[in-house]
Amino acid sequence: MMAAMRCLIRGRVQGVFFRASTRHEARRLGLHGRALNLADGRVEVIACGDETALRALRDWLRHGPPLAHVEELECEWLDAIDCDAPFSIG
Repeated sequence: MMAAMRCLIRGRVQGVFFRASTRHEARRLGLHGRALNLADGRVEVIACGDETALRALRDWLRHGPPLAHVEELECEWLDAIDCDAPFSIG
């Protein structure tokens, strides 16, 4: 079953390879989507694919890569979206 989620991550998440590490983890899990830096210092992740893999990515986002410090993670499930391109960063 295909599913989609949007997560907002707050903390020390910019300048610590958070997006690149998220892309690596998402691709390892077989997910599609993107990770973007937001102007307010957060990172937005939109991912789609298998629900079990999305839950695994959500768990990974709770801590992120070694240099990150996640203070807050907010995720919401989305209606299925068109998401055929490989996971990317912007």
